[in-house]
Amino acid sequence: MRGSDFAELMGFLAVAEERSFRRAAQRLAMSPSALSHSIRSLEQRLGTRLLNRTTRSVAPTVAGQALFDRLRPAIAEMDGAVRDVGAFQTQPSGTVRLNTPRIAARLVVMPKLAAFRTAHPGVRLDLVIDDAMTDVVAKGFDAGIRSGTLVHQDMTAVRLTADLRMAVVGSPAYFAAHPPPKVPGDLQDHVCLTYRWQDTGALYRWHFEGPDGAMDITVENILTVNDTDLLLEAALQGLGLAFQPESFVAASLARGELVRVLDEWCKPFSGFHLYYPRRPHMPAALRAFIDFVKLPR
Repeated sequence: MRGSDFAELMGFLAVAEERSFRRAAQRLAMSPSALSHSIRSLEQRLGTRLLNRTTRSVAPTVAGQALFDRLRPAIAEMDGAVRDVGAFQTQPSGTVRLNTPRIAARLVVMPKLAAFRTAHPGVRLDLVIDDAMTDVVAKGFDAGIRSGTLVHQDMTAVRLTADLRMAVVGSPAYFAAHPPPKVPGDLQDHVCLTYRWQDTGALYRWHFEGPDGAMDITVENILTVNDTDLLLEAALQGLGLAFQPESFVAASLARGELVRVLDEWCKPFSGFHLYYPRRPHMPAALRAFIDFVKLPR
C-alpha cells in the first residue's frame, strides 16, 4: 500500500468517527479542504461513495460503514504495536492520551500533575475532558478514567480513589425559601438542577438507597446541562438542588456556601478507576502515569 493510500484511509476513519470534516481535519492537523479532497480521491479510487454529506452532517454510507468496521480494529492494532515499542524504553517518554470526566480531572489528575511532571519530564499528557462514556479504543486514547461501575469488563482497571458518594445540595438562600426534603420523594416539590449525558441525551439518575431498598427518582428540573461546573455554579446561586459527588462540593459545604440534605440516603459506590485495553506490552509512559496516580494499597 502506498503512503498516500494509507493517508486517505486514515482521513476517512477520522471523518467517520468525528462525523465532521472540520473536527477530523483538526485531529489530523490538516485543512478541511485538503481532507475533503483526500476523501474524494479515495471514493474515486474505490469507485463508490463512502460518506453522505449535507451542510449540517456527515455519515457513512452502507459501503462506508462496512469499510469503517473492517479498518478500525486493524488500524488500532497497528497503532498499538507501534506504541508498545515504547515499553522497552528505560526512561518513559512520549504522550499519554487520557479521556477523563471533569470531576476526575479535578480530584485525581490535577493535584498530582506538577509532581508527575517533575518525576517524568519526558512524558507529555494530552487530557481530554469528556463526561460522556466515550469508546477510548475507537477514539485513540491510551486510557480513560470513570467510576468503577462504568468500566467494561474487557478492560484492565486500576483504582484511583476510595469509594464515592453523591450529595444533594442547595444554597442557604434556597433553603430559606424551601423546606429541606426529608425523604427522596419530597424532591418532587423542589426545584432541581440536572445533568444530561451528551452521547445519549438521557438525564443522570438521582439514585438513593433506604430501608426498603434502592430507588431512582425522576425530578422536575428547571435547568439541564452537560457540565458539572455549571451545575455547581447554579446551585451556589440558589437556583435549585443539585446532585453532585460529595468530594466535588466538599469545599463549598465546608465554607457554608451549600447545605447538604438526604445524606443518609446516599450510599457509597465504586470510586474512580483508570482503565485501558489489555495488551501484552504497556507503553512505559502510560505505566509511569498509572504508578504515579493509582491509589496506594
